[in-house]
Amino acid sequence: MRSDLIACCGGLFRAVGLAALALLLTVTAASAERRVALVLGNSQYQHAAPLANPVRDAQAMAERLKKLDFEVFSGFDLTKLQTQATIEQFAKQVRGADIALFFYAGHGLQVSGKNYLLPVDAALEDETSLDFEAVSVDFVLRQMSRETSISMVFLDACRDNPLAEVLAKTAGVNGASSGLAEIPVENGSAGTLVAFAASPNELAYDGSGEHSPFTSALLKHIGAPNVPITEAMNGVTSDVLKATTGKQHPWISVSLTTEVVLHKVDLNAPLIVGEASAPQAEGGSDARNTGAASASGQSDDQLALDVLRQKIPRLASDAPIFFDHPIDFGDPAIDGKSIAQLIKGKPLFSPVEGLDKSVWEDKRCDGCHEWDEARLCEQAKNFATNDASVLRLQHPLGTRFKVALAKWAQGGCK
Repeated sequence: MRSDLIACCGGLFRAVGLAALALLLTVTAASAERRVALVLGNSQYQHAAPLANPVRDAQAMAERLKKLDFEVFSGFDLTKLQTQATIEQFAKQVRGADIALFFYAGHGLQVSGKNYLLPVDAALEDETSLDFEAVSVDFVLRQMSRETSISMVFLDACRDNPLAEVLAKTAGVNGASSGLAEIPVENGSAGTLVAFAASPNELAYDGSGEHSPFTSALLKHIGAPNVPITEAMNGVTSDVLKATTGKQHPWISVSLTTEVVLHKVDLNAPLIVGEASAPQAEGGSDARNTGAASASGQSDDQLALDVLRQKIPRLASDAPIFFDHPIDFGDPAIDGKSIAQLIKGKPLFSPVEGLDKSVWEDKRCDGCHEWDEARLCEQAKNFATNDASVLRLQHPLGTRFKVALAKWAQGGCK
């Protein structure tokens, strides 16, 4: 019997070999934390109708976690033996991790308050089958708890499960149901978060998209820049409620003793801190450049710098640049405005490569960077001294704004 209810609780910097172009960008996606994740998804069940979303859900989650600096152990459409082997690999590496994470999508059930995940070869002909064909959630949690600081569990596993019905009716197992049971969070734990796609003992909707409502929301919110995981889960809950018109309510239990932010970005740091100068050879040396000399006597490094400098755009006017005077940049988006005006406006581009637009589009430039005339002058001097830096990274107000800043600094930041 198929039901509509199916998912429940259950600017990389490219090095160019130039010391003069060494990039010092203050963006921290993750600290020195060691993060280890186990991600499992089962769709192609041998003794039940296939499920549409779980493998896609798990694959997308595995990719997202890799981008958040997790070492990911993943498996899709695994048998019981394959599942155990994958959990064993995870267990060996997760010990001592700062953050341990487990995500599962697929069939799950509970029997007398105990939760089980079902590999694709599970048949569940009788109660004994649970020990030999299913995987106890408690077993996975034990592997995560060994000397780890923070544990996070996400279960999109309360599918409308015909195998649970077989176990409950044919085998006469009391208390077998598709909905998962609440997982208690132990007091004294260093930090634990448990999230079900729906409330305990309830089912959830499959949805009509590429992912289940719960996983869609989780992919959207997990790892949002500078957002604590507890706040992210509030967003997940809100999105799932909206997507299901209030019929599905994720259940989340949290006992974290510290704020957990999976994607940390320093929005107050200058975009470019500085660039190292090219190494200078000692006086009297015939080799005054570290790069190989070209036929014209220039090093490869110097040639590369010259090529970059040729690409630096020119301003539309050669007039002196003053902090509070309108500037003819040659860019319609900012023409006729002064530096003083522009830094109090909104950015045109992301201040940090890859930063989601929702984080920066409504911010003021001087708010994000704490810019004032003196601090901006220091950045402008850097552009003037290391002119190639103008092209190395995008600026919130564009490349021509950086060119103007460099010219402003050359004139004494007046």
